[in-house]
Amino acid sequence: MERKLTAKQRLFCDEYIKSGNAKDAAIKAGYSPRTAKSIGQENLTKPDLKFYIDAKMAEIESHKIADAKEVLEFYTRVLRDEETEEVPIATPKGVTIVSEKPSIQNKIAVSKELLKRYPLSPFEKAKLKKLNAEAGIVETQYKALSENTNSQSRTIIVDDVKETDINANSETKPTN
Repeated sequence: MERKLTAKQRLFCDEYIKSGNAKDAAIKAGYSPRTAKSIGQENLTKPDLKFYIDAKMAEIESHKIADAKEVLEFYTRVLRDEETEEVPIATPKGVTIVSEKPSIQNKIAVSKELLKRYPLSPFEKAKLKKLNAEAGIVETQYKALSENTNSQSRTIIVDDVKETDINANSETKPTN
C-alpha cells in the first residue's frame, strides 16, 4: 500500500528534482536551515520519496528524449525537404534570417542513417556493390590519365568490346 506524501515532502522532492541538492531542497520545502542537510539526506532514503522522485524523473526523461520513431520521422522529413533551417546572413543593413532547405550533404547523412536501420535487399546490395566497383575503376582511370598528362603522352586502351561482338565479326578479316 503506497503512502501519500505530505505537501512538504512533495515540495522537497520537486525541489530536489530541479536542483539535485538535498540540503537546498529541504530549505526550499520549509525545513529548518540548521537541520536541512540531515533531513534532506534522510528524505532521500525514504522509499515513498525515492519512488516519487524516480517516477517524476522517468516522466521527465520520456518527454525530453526522442524515441526511435520520432528520430526516423525527422530523418525522413529532412530527406523530403519538409524541414528548414534558419540561417543568419550578413547584409549591409544588418543580419537577415533566411530559411533554407537541407543541403545535399545533410540529405546524404540522413539517408545513411536511415539505411543503417533499413538495410537493402540482397539484390540491391549487389547492384550497389557493382556501382561502387565501376566508380572505383573510373576513378583509377581518371587518376592515371591526370598523372600522365603532365609527365608524358600515353595511350590508354579501354577494352569495351564484348565477346558477342567478336563472334559476330569473326568472318571479317582484320586490317593491318
